[in-house]
Amino acid sequence: MVHQDPVQLLVATILSAQCTDATVNRVTPALFAAYPDAAALATASREHLEELIHPTGFFRQKARAIQETCQELVARHGGEVPRTMEELTQLPGVGRKTANVILSAAALEGWKGWDPLQGGMGIVVDTHVLRLSRRLGLSVEKTPEKVEQDLMRLVPQEAWASFPLRLIYFGREVCAARKPLCDQCPLYHLCPAGPHRGLMPWLAGPDGKAVHR
Repeated sequence: MVHQDPVQLLVATILSAQCTDATVNRVTPALFAAYPDAAALATASREHLEELIHPTGFFRQKARAIQETCQELVARHGGEVPRTMEELTQLPGVGRKTANVILSAAALEGWKGWDPLQGGMGIVVDTHVLRLSRRLGLSVEKTPEKVEQDLMRLVPQEAWASFPLRLIYFGREVCAARKPLCDQCPLYHLCPAGPHRGLMPWLAGPDGKAVHR
């Protein structure tokens, strides 16, 4: 997602829930032009904020989350985004995935003064990472938290920030949820789900049906 600083990325990540990055990137230029920092967002008109972010869906909940988070940034962190997993996840509406997005960006973009690994960075697990990790046999777990723990044991620490991006792009372009392009997939010979067209019979539910995700 397009951003100029950690506050913008945090806000954009909140907006990305149940929404595409493309839509978020269409909304944020006007949002940040009107409210360029945490202090401005903290005191923004809730009605105007909802209007600006309306296309992202769940706009009332997201406006409240953005405003409460930014109020906390101003009150407790001088308007800056905290740099550790512990502090990030104490912000309203910020879970481990969002915190990992922030810390991973700090690692990939080399944010000055940040030490993401020391700050408790793990691996971002979104829907694409969850799906591909299970299809590729990297994890049989069902929850993002447990899949993340499996990936952290398998992936070298220096690749924790970049690895999920590779899976996300691959999931968008090739390994889609319902119609994966198995016949075009360069990982087909390694993928246990490939011969099953993305289904995972080893994870079949109580009804005996294999799962896609």
